[in-house]
Amino acid sequence: MLTESQLLAQMPFCLKGTDFSQLGERYEGKVRDNYSSGNRRIIVVTDRLSAFDRIITLVPFKGQVLNQIARFWFEETKDIVGNHVIDFPDPNVVVAKECKALPVEMVVRGYLTGVTTTSVWSHYEKGDRNFCGNPLPDGMKKDQKFEKPILTPSTKAEKGGHDESVSKEEVIRRTDLTEEQFDYMADVAMKLYQRGVEVAGKQGIILVDTKYEFGMNDAGEIILIDEIHTPDSSRFWYANEYQKRFDAGETQKKIDKEYLREWLAERGFLGEGEVPEVPDDIKVETARRYIEAYELITGREFEASAGDVYERLEHNLSKYFNS
Repeated sequence: MLTESQLLAQMPFCLKGTDFSQLGERYEGKVRDNYSSGNRRIIVVTDRLSAFDRIITLVPFKGQVLNQIARFWFEETKDIVGNHVIDFPDPNVVVAKECKALPVEMVVRGYLTGVTTTSVWSHYEKGDRNFCGNPLPDGMKKDQKFEKPILTPSTKAEKGGHDESVSKEEVIRRTDLTEEQFDYMADVAMKLYQRGVEVAGKQGIILVDTKYEFGMNDAGEIILIDEIHTPDSSRFWYANEYQKRFDAGETQKKIDKEYLREWLAERGFLGEGEVPEVPDDIKVETARRYIEAYELITGREFEASAGDVYERLEHNLSKYFNS
């Protein structure tokens, strides 16, 4: 685990964004800078942290952590479904097959939880017993495990908008997806979640919930894209703390970006208005939790040193310039 001083030393070198026009047409997502050229897409994972569909701050080494966790999971799940990976030329970069992104995120939830007004727990607490087409029994408590994981698809909002949890029927009504395509993605999502639960469980971690994104390649196949089982797309809890905290009605011990989301929520920020200034100690603790997530989930030591990420990227991506 990197020390606090190492994390602070990286603060001036946080990767806010990139501008490599030599790599192709650029598209900027919340966290990733994408460069498309022909049937290839180069994805640079920055240190931007998003929450409540807003860019909040920069967190040291976050991009590297996300990319390396995704790399681990793409390897662990490639027998379930094909993915977009071609190469990892840099700790913050994946070279991927260009795909047509499909207009839905497949969200799988194993527990009744959440902190936002759109979360399944918030709906349940208000008396809603059907969430995205999933009937929910009375008498459940916050953080309780569902009898079986549930699928709660989410629309993919335009930049600046908010994603919306909807039912299968609503997804098919709103998009050009066929029922067969939806059912295939739903089946794969459940298998991926189950694999995630098993692998994380061996490390003493609970994979609480997660989201998957799919794309169609030039052969017409639906494959996994974006990221998988990272602290940005997933919620993780410590297994050895779960039952004790659940019985006591206490908040679960987390290893995901929920820490920063809760810090924001405590200050009244839930996505609207001006983003609060995040102090360095909160950024460092967030970085520590991301790195801890990598080490706990993969069983590997996170290796990094303070330095100019942009400069390293230029060097490692130079072979792709204008190619």
